[in-house]
Amino acid sequence: MNKLAQLDHKYVWHPFTQMRDWLKREPIVIAEGNGAELRDVRGRKFLDANSSIWTNLHGHNHPKITSAISKQLKKIAHSSALGFANEPASLLAQKLVEVAGPISVEQESSRAQIKKKSGLDRVSPHLNKVFLSDDGSTALEVALKLAYEFSRRTKKIKSPKFLSLDGAYHGDTVGAVSLGHIDLFHKAYRGLLFRTDKVAAPYCYRCKFNRAKPERDDARNYRQCNFECVGKFEQKFSAQKKKGNPFATFVFEPLMQGAAGMIPQPEGWLKQVSEIARANGALLIADEVMTGFGRTGKTFACQKENVRPDFLCVAKGMTGGYLPMAATLTTQKVFDAFLGEYHEFKTFFHGHSYTANQLGAAASLASLKILQSKKSIRARKILEKNLRAELQSLWQLPNVGDVRQVGLVVGIELVKNWRTRESFDLRDRAGIRVCEAMAKCGVLTRPIGNVIVIMPPYCTTQIQLKKMISAIRESIAAVFRN
Repeated sequence: MNKLAQLDHKYVWHPFTQMRDWLKREPIVIAEGNGAELRDVRGRKFLDANSSIWTNLHGHNHPKITSAISKQLKKIAHSSALGFANEPASLLAQKLVEVAGPISVEQESSRAQIKKKSGLDRVSPHLNKVFLSDDGSTALEVALKLAYEFSRRTKKIKSPKFLSLDGAYHGDTVGAVSLGHIDLFHKAYRGLLFRTDKVAAPYCYRCKFNRAKPERDDARNYRQCNFECVGKFEQKFSAQKKKGNPFATFVFEPLMQGAAGMIPQPEGWLKQVSEIARANGALLIADEVMTGFGRTGKTFACQKENVRPDFLCVAKGMTGGYLPMAATLTTQKVFDAFLGEYHEFKTFFHGHSYTANQLGAAASLASLKILQSKKSIRARKILEKNLRAELQSLWQLPNVGDVRQVGLVVGIELVKNWRTRESFDLRDRAGIRVCEAMAKCGVLTRPIGNVIVIMPPYCTTQIQLKKMISAIRESIAAVFRN
């Protein structure tokens, strides 16, 4: 075992990792990265098939992002945002507001319909205020606190209630954990949390209402139902309203739930439930920590269904995978609720030492410029098309139950029997075993339980993509051969 691996074993505690298992084998110690490729201290090459836990957009060691950080570093690395402004953070806030986009004609029409139907004007006109923070958890924590206090101040709700999806994961800070509903991750901390409610997510592959028969050659025949899940969502709002304390906020990951197991939402679901929430006076918090910055096709996943949230939370790929950086976008109306005279203490009492860090802002600006270039947009479309084609070969494997793709996000669910959809027990370590086999093939990713995640950097070549899918196919076949 090399010296760095020994030091890791001796001193480092890894996230979401059973350290007893970790200490049994020599870890892969990453030393370098270029494009979609990583290299370890032994000189072995690997493809980064999950973009370093969903953060890397344009590839490692991208010259334009590296240059932007280097230029900023020659000026200043960091200064406090408490009492001072800085150049890259100001430019970044402006750019984020621009890419979030003005309200569309369709959204304006939707707002008019909701107002006519309910007498309420609940569609946010424009996301034009940006609170910068450090990571996805803090971005959600900001939105959570703002929504809570906004509801108390403007709606006079004494104890605002939050609704999120079953299987939700919104981060690891106490507030963000309170919004989550994955017992494996969250149950241990229940005594620390405030209570939130949950509603069934549209998990089509395992939905009792979905009448689509299991097929091996047609992943398009995904949903055959009458959107009963939308009806259940509406019932949830109605039941809470009758109790006299309606939901103040609905929190969701748009188009695909990440840590739940890469669970896609059928087309039209997000639009419908958002309108139901609006009609019932609820604010919308969109968690785009994973789905943002081109992962689902549009810059932000909400844009695919013309949904305008009151809070848009972004992180992960914001800097292109270079530095910790996050943002919570919100509206003028929310911002105004915190304005007042000094002695009124209406200030938003929340912040971080590295809020609006110059290096992170400089990296984010460079990443956004690359993201919006014609070259990058074209490359993502081609990569998405090629990925969809390559994934078709996985349907022939008897232990592949479902292959789920939204843009450049893929979840491959492993099962004991594709006909019965019987799941592996988590103790079987099915997903981990497959990923360990993939590493031996030179492809790195990390499972979510029994789901193998593929989320390639946007610079991934067709040859590299073929190698990623080939490694999955060969590893699944090898692991379950017996």
